[in-house]
Amino acid sequence: MSKVIVLTGAGGVLCSTLAKALAAEGHKIAIFDLRIEAANKVASEINASGGTAIAVAANVLEKDSLIQAKKEVNERLGSCDILINGAGGNHPLGTTSNPHLQEEDLLNTEEGFKTFFDLDPGGIKFVFDLNFIGTLLPTQVFAKDMVGKEGCSILNISSMNAFTPLTKIPAYSGAKAAVSNFTQWLAVHFSKVGIRVNALAPGFFLTDQNRTLLTTEDGKLTPRGNTIIEQTPMGKFGEPEDLIGTTLWLCGEGASFVTGVVIPIDGGFSAFSGV
Repeated sequence: MSKVIVLTGAGGVLCSTLAKALAAEGHKIAIFDLRIEAANKVASEINASGGTAIAVAANVLEKDSLIQAKKEVNERLGSCDILINGAGGNHPLGTTSNPHLQEEDLLNTEEGFKTFFDLDPGGIKFVFDLNFIGTLLPTQVFAKDMVGKEGCSILNISSMNAFTPLTKIPAYSGAKAAVSNFTQWLAVHFSKVGIRVNALAPGFFLTDQNRTLLTTEDGKLTPRGNTIIEQTPMGKFGEPEDLIGTTLWLCGEGASFVTGVVIPIDGGFSAFSGV
């Protein structure tokens, strides 16, 4: 049965892949992104391949923007059945320069060098807002379409950081932990009105946001990239397509009794003790 599916942040690598996979299943897709050019590109590719998709400019941090976007979705595609909250990301101002604090770091005057004590509250707030508020607001707007209907669900994007925080990125790790907690809370809250709520927790996937952190210009691994691969039992980064199977399952009738779960898709990273 065809459903109307809204994906936020769908101009990016991971969610555009999910959008195309869902469209191939016959669903009508609303591609949300702050960058309308990116959304248009994905929607055009889906429509060219025989699917149905529209591009919508929307800011997940502005409720009025989302309300206007919802009107467009309702008029052009119909009532929303599934919401995938894919918008998120990190910010350099919420990131430390080194994984561990050393006493000599306190004397480092290098431009841009940041210890824990230098983290910018504005940068940290940006990361929390983008990941948590950027999940909360779209849910407030689009879940109203789902109340009392059958086969409706919400899929959030958490991270394996939510299970075990990575070094250097306290803001992002904390924000994704909030997304996981919110997923469980919302699953209980919506359990009486027919809306399931689950989350994916991707491990390390090469995206535009992290490519320069994990690989060099010639494609080799950086020290951090090497550490990640050494700690990933499957010995590789994830590919966007690795998210498709779990997404189709959680959004489909086969998961009709599944709600409140956060599923790691990380090649075993979160299961490995390092020994």
